[in-house]
Amino acid sequence: MVGAWTRVRGADQGLSFDVTTLLNRRRVLQLLGVGAGTLTLAACTGTATTGSSGSTSSSASTAASDGEIPEETAGPYPGDGSNGADVLEQSGIGRSDIRSSFGTGTGTGSAMAAGVPMTLTLALTDLSDDSSPMEGAAVHVWHCDRDGAYSLYSEGLEDENHLRGVQVADADGEVTFTSVFPACYSGRWLHIHFEVYSDVADITDSTEAIATSQVALPKAACDVVYATTGQERSVANLARVSLSDDDVFGDDDGVSRLAAVTGSAAAGYAVSLDVPIDPSTEPGTSGSTPGSGVGGTPPSGAPQ
Repeated sequence: MVGAWTRVRGADQGLSFDVTTLLNRRRVLQLLGVGAGTLTLAACTGTATTGSSGSTSSSASTAASDGEIPEETAGPYPGDGSNGADVLEQSGIGRSDIRSSFGTGTGTGSAMAAGVPMTLTLALTDLSDDSSPMEGAAVHVWHCDRDGAYSLYSEGLEDENHLRGVQVADADGEVTFTSVFPACYSGRWLHIHFEVYSDVADITDSTEAIATSQVALPKAACDVVYATTGQERSVANLARVSLSDDDVFGDDDGVSRLAAVTGSAAAGYAVSLDVPIDPSTEPGTSGSTPGSGVGGTPPSGAPQ
């Protein structure tokens, strides 16, 4: 898809322009001594606890000591061109705040960002290069909303593209997204999808992904979030599933993909995961096949 970043639509200049703008802004912030990320957390082995104020702190071992993060399905709603819609062709996808629709999407921040605030930080390391940070790698993230629906695919949201975005890893190999806590819909443990590409030049072709996986969120945080108004149906869905019997995370109870989480429902949560990758291995050789559509079907409207 050579030249696919540029679309003839008003001032639309494609993702390459978006990324250049973001990188330039990051350099300015660094010169000013301002951190580009919202919050970065280190994941380690531990347990989750919930305080009397509703704050939650949980940590989980990541795949860093066990090798490459497991390859998992991109599911039926990636929006990367492998299954219909292709949000990666649109200018505006290069962003850190993914709560609203952009470009041709008609949603607004206030309409599309309902739910408990969440930041997601992924720390990419290259196992083929002494676990060095993967600076310059491009990461595509997407997940369902608090009602269990996916933009571009779910009924009534076909023309929306919220809760999807791309970031380029900084010198520490990190990307950070601002979003909302997703729902637990029927048949799946609460999760966030992501794809990693060697650089932004490859990201318009989903077959160029060097890693496709999912982030699992710990139950302690889920219990607190789903106790808030508007998320009652996720409580019932969560009660019917576990990490051990989930189609995606069940192979190791989600240990290698279980995020570290701190925060509260009132102030929002910071979610982080270490993502070790070996670019020299063939994608799809572990876990589920990317783009296979495995991983449950979100219902129309609210979780059932």
